[in-house]
Amino acid sequence: MTNRSLRLITGLFICISSFIYAQDNNQKPLQKDPYFTPNTVPQKNAPPPEKVKHIHSDELRKDPAKYDGNNYFTGNVQFEHQGSLLNADLVIVYEGQNFVKAVGNVKLQNADGSVITADEMEYDGNTQRGIARKNVVLTDPKGTVIKTETMYYDRVSNQAYYNTGGTINDGKSTTYSKTATYFLATRTIDLSGRVKIEDAQYVLEGDNVVQNQNTNIVNINGPTTIINKKNPKNRIVTDKGNYNTNTKEAFLYKNSRVYYNDKILTGDEMYYNQLTGFGKATGNVTIDDPNEQRWIKGGYGEIFEKKDSAMMTKNPYAVKALEKDSMYFAAEKIISFQRPDSANVNAKKSFLRAFRKGRFYKSNAQGRADSIAFNETDGVLHMYTEPILWSNGKQVTGDKIEAYFNTGKENIDSLKVVGNAFAISKVDSLNMKDEFNQVKGKLMTVYYGEDNNIKEAKVIGNAQAITYSDDVNAQTRQKERIGISLSTCGIIDAIFEEKALYVVECNIGANSDTYPMSMIEPAKRKFPDFNWNTKDRILKWQDILVDTPNYPEIKYESDTALYDSAQKVIDDEKAKEEAKKPKRARR
Repeated sequence: MTNRSLRLITGLFICISSFIYAQDNNQKPLQKDPYFTPNTVPQKNAPPPEKVKHIHSDELRKDPAKYDGNNYFTGNVQFEHQGSLLNADLVIVYEGQNFVKAVGNVKLQNADGSVITADEMEYDGNTQRGIARKNVVLTDPKGTVIKTETMYYDRVSNQAYYNTGGTINDGKSTTYSKTATYFLATRTIDLSGRVKIEDAQYVLEGDNVVQNQNTNIVNINGPTTIINKKNPKNRIVTDKGNYNTNTKEAFLYKNSRVYYNDKILTGDEMYYNQLTGFGKATGNVTIDDPNEQRWIKGGYGEIFEKKDSAMMTKNPYAVKALEKDSMYFAAEKIISFQRPDSANVNAKKSFLRAFRKGRFYKSNAQGRADSIAFNETDGVLHMYTEPILWSNGKQVTGDKIEAYFNTGKENIDSLKVVGNAFAISKVDSLNMKDEFNQVKGKLMTVYYGEDNNIKEAKVIGNAQAITYSDDVNAQTRQKERIGISLSTCGIIDAIFEEKALYVVECNIGANSDTYPMSMIEPAKRKFPDFNWNTKDRILKWQDILVDTPNYPEIKYESDTALYDSAQKVIDDEKAKEEAKKPKRARR
């Protein structure tokens, strides 16, 4: 061995000895970040913490003018502490503190497989806490990458924290947040403040969410919006819920709304799958269609985005808000949907279906049927199975009723009644007399006038009418009852007025007779299937919310005085004639 080599070894030994044993009076006290202060009281008789161990370096130096006079290692430096390896270009060792500061190409490789790289890092062997600064990157064993400018790392709790803003990338999505705490053992990230999670299809923006890197489920704990990038109008809004970034399923629990196809689903608790477009809601559910100015409410609802349809049950009702006069619908189940308009590829037609115990209300028309189908775009309403429609004191029934609305004027233009058509109107709505004008037949078309009242009825096939006839007394100028007309024709055209029905045409096998009130018996004043219904009649829109309002049946007064008097005269004459006949005596 040469003298020169011996001198180098001796010098290195002296330096290491001074690093291990010597105390420099010129060293300044170490100023640690408060993060390194233990937040728990050390246990009594606990073993002393392990020292941070030097594994390798090219040089060991000490300069009173540098690093407060502390020893520092340079060149391929590596330290070890409880299974974790720290590599850097330069490491400063604070003697007696079990504390190091690494500078330049810093890399901390932990026993669990996570890696932190940075430009600078401080590490306390006593608390097993570290602070990484500048261009910090944490990579967990499964590939999640966190980037920030300052990161606080606790090996005991296995947590990483930043509050300087950062990004988190798991290969599928990128998370942007001001503050985050990453629990490496469970791979959950607590994100506070404003958060943005973005992937190829969707963007989640909200406050205070927890992201699980294992399940890719995001727990939402503040106002949050999830937006479809291709169609930003389609979005989810909620204050509390869970969102699976893999399956795009959302479970929503507070102040939640799902926007789809220009419609809105709300409810107390909701589920929505952005991939399939299926959603459901329970509680106070509303499906709102602002373009149609119509909303549906109920206790349970489902939407099918790709079919552009929705369904509501549990006491559902729908409201179509019109400028002058809104329409209300109710049933056991209500379905709404849209279909392309064959006449215009850029437009859609909207439809509403009310199944089982269907009811609707409009100020000038109310109805009931087992099912109701409404073409909202064209204004055509179909009523199936025992339909009954009321309109300003008039009642129409049949096997099927079709109502045609003028969508511009927001009123009914006409009705078509198919099969067993029957229209009834009270002769005088101001009194309680049991007097009703009636017209019936196989097929009936009912036309409305400008005042939104039934004006005319045209009946085809076995047409029949019972009408009360009045005339004006020339002297008193008061109306006087002439009698009742019974008409039977192939076709009847009848005109309704406020207190009268006039048969203006009676064609094909016409047969019409007018009987004075004294000569028509009460049984012939009504058709056998007369069915004037006051118990189920809808008088206000709230009546549709129940199966039937169950109003008391109105008791009308029968006016048969003239007929009874005439019959008495006939009976008396018959009795007289009978009395004149000779009586045979029995032997």
